[in-house]
Amino acid sequence: MTAAFGAEPGPRRRSWLGLLAPALLAFAVLIGLGVWQIQRKAWKEGLIATLTARVAQPPQALPAANTWQRLDPARDEYRRVKFNAELDNDKEALIFAAATGFRPDVSGVGYWVFTPARLADGGTLMINRGFVPDGRRDPKSRPDGEVTGQVEITGALRWPDERHWFTPNDDPAHNLWFTRDPAAIAAAKGVGQVPAFYVEQETPVPPGGLPQPGKLVVTLPDNHLQYAVTWFGLAAVLAGVFVTWAFTSRASAATGEARQGTS
Repeated sequence: MTAAFGAEPGPRRRSWLGLLAPALLAFAVLIGLGVWQIQRKAWKEGLIATLTARVAQPPQALPAANTWQRLDPARDEYRRVKFNAELDNDKEALIFAAATGFRPDVSGVGYWVFTPARLADGGTLMINRGFVPDGRRDPKSRPDGEVTGQVEITGALRWPDERHWFTPNDDPAHNLWFTRDPAAIAAAKGVGQVPAFYVEQETPVPPGGLPQPGKLVVTLPDNHLQYAVTWFGLAAVLAGVFVTWAFTSRASAATGEARQGTS
């Protein structure tokens, strides 16, 4: 039967034209991701330049309390300030210290110590006094750091952390927070109204060195060029593989047709 009716047809090859549209879509997506990373690179470089300039400026007097509501994080965050205040050490809060590119001098498990600071004019704001390691979270283990009386503080204005899906819930009953949120901490401690921002303390370093304050350093990662090269490289590989496969597929189809024509 096979001899009478000719050879049975082999498996049908999928035409390269049928995959052209998906390949073009994937190529466009990869190029788009590469362009987006180039744009992110420009944005990140501008951000780093802006923040570096702000933290390099000499500290200025803390804005008056009646202007605090008009401060804008886009314009004022990382602005360095100085002022005199009295720390309310009995109401300090501990915030779990996640890794940060602004304090490369801090490492290991520990906590940020947030303390209310009462100004001479009656205003109150929260101060991040600095880092304490896990074994020194109890104020009794660092009594020299419980500074009393008027203190001249130098630091930088900061705004609250964003809470994400995986951020644990704060635990005020155990004096433990997972976001640097001055308003929430002040409310739990009965401090009263405080501004939306807090101050990241640079100086003075307390006796005993804890909590450990420090000047902010801008060390934000800028890997966007690497990511862009990766996406563009994948686009080039896709184009090369598809073109090679298309030519191979056409040549194979042409050979098949030639054999059928001579049979």
